[in-house]
Amino acid sequence: MSSQLSRIVHIIKQSLSGEEQDYTQGSIPRAVFLLAVPMILELSLESVFAVVDMFFVSKLGENAIATVGLTESFIMIVYSLAIGLSTAATAIVARRIGEKNPEAAAQVGAQSIIISVIASIVISVLGVVFASDILRIMGAKEDLVREGAIFTQIAFGGSISIMLIFLINGIFRGAGDAAMAMKSLWIASLMNIVLCPIFIHFFGLKGAAIATVIGRSSGVVYQCYHLFKGSGILKFYQKYFRFDGAIVKSIIDVAWPATFQFLIASGSWIVLTRLVAETGGTHASAGYQIAFRCFGFFMLPAWGLSNAAATLVGQNLGAKHHDRAEQSVLVTAKYNAIFMAFVTVVFLFFAPPIIHVFTKDPLVAPYGILALQIVGAGYIFYGVGMVMIQALNGAGDTKTPTYINIVGFWLFQIPFAYLLAKGFSLGPKGAFIAIPVAESLMAIIAFYYFKKGKWKSVEV
Repeated sequence: MSSQLSRIVHIIKQSLSGEEQDYTQGSIPRAVFLLAVPMILELSLESVFAVVDMFFVSKLGENAIATVGLTESFIMIVYSLAIGLSTAATAIVARRIGEKNPEAAAQVGAQSIIISVIASIVISVLGVVFASDILRIMGAKEDLVREGAIFTQIAFGGSISIMLIFLINGIFRGAGDAAMAMKSLWIASLMNIVLCPIFIHFFGLKGAAIATVIGRSSGVVYQCYHLFKGSGILKFYQKYFRFDGAIVKSIIDVAWPATFQFLIASGSWIVLTRLVAETGGTHASAGYQIAFRCFGFFMLPAWGLSNAAATLVGQNLGAKHHDRAEQSVLVTAKYNAIFMAFVTVVFLFFAPPIIHVFTKDPLVAPYGILALQIVGAGYIFYGVGMVMIQALNGAGDTKTPTYINIVGFWLFQIPFAYLLAKGFSLGPKGAFIAIPVAESLMAIIAFYYFKKGKWKSVEV
């Protein structure tokens, strides 16, 4: 027993050290573990980042809570672009690393940074100019718009920090350096945790946005230092940033379906957020936003495991180890299902004390509790589905998950949510029910396409 425990501790230390590993050979469970530990810790702290924001913002009242929730529901568009580009970078960098060509991997990373900087500048300008309109589109009342517009402006103005921290971490993950991705997000999150209460105390709601932008930017500075210092498998040189049309085209070919894929999911969340606000008012919206942060706290570690599957698929396909790529995904899916089963139990039986950490408002808390219990019922399906989707993305087959999202979110979840919420007069409860039902359907479809195996022949 003691020898097994010491072996586990040794592997954990290895995974956090950033020591270079070859994930195309050796034990698959060990490879999953080495990649997943830093990825889970990375994204767990990102979820703490979000929960801390909500904890301090909740002290400012329901208008502040709703402002943050509505802004971040819309800024999911930025996250979608960032995750889409990150997905492409991970897939292509991992493939080049599997082919034992780190120079080509670094060049792909540099070109993807160019694309992300251009996109973030456009988004920042539009977000700052149309901040008030964004809140109105999301169903905010005029008093909330007046109070919250500055928060929305700052949040969108800092879009470049969102884009780069996601993208560069995707580059690190594709290279198999999950520990570096973890450390950069730790720096960003810890900086935000320290600054958030201080800035809120002096500047109110806008202080939360300022703290978040500074926190993420500090993580980006750390990333760039290590990319250009070149202490890991990747080293960036100035020549890699000269525009290369062929590489940019290959990145965009993988990135646009991935971006659209996450835009579809984000758009669905935006519609459901508005539906909850329409049918339940500010109290329901505030309760749902608190629950949404809690979803993220438990969902992001599962994303960490899913990202491990994407890296393993990309590198093993690059090394022409197709069977190993498939087996890696199945092992990861099993681990994720076990973890998410635990989360389901937590949400079903401990929703009230979880929500009461953030609010004891008798009009807000019941909506948060209901959302946690209903949405949490489908978490095992989420876990398996996430791994399958990320495996397809890691192979560079970003179109199949996009089609799955179109069917699952737009052709099923949204109409079903409106039917339940308005047609059957269930209000916010109807929107909550539609989420686990749709996610379970998408998990089944994703598993079917994964088992068909066409992703093994995708070239990037």
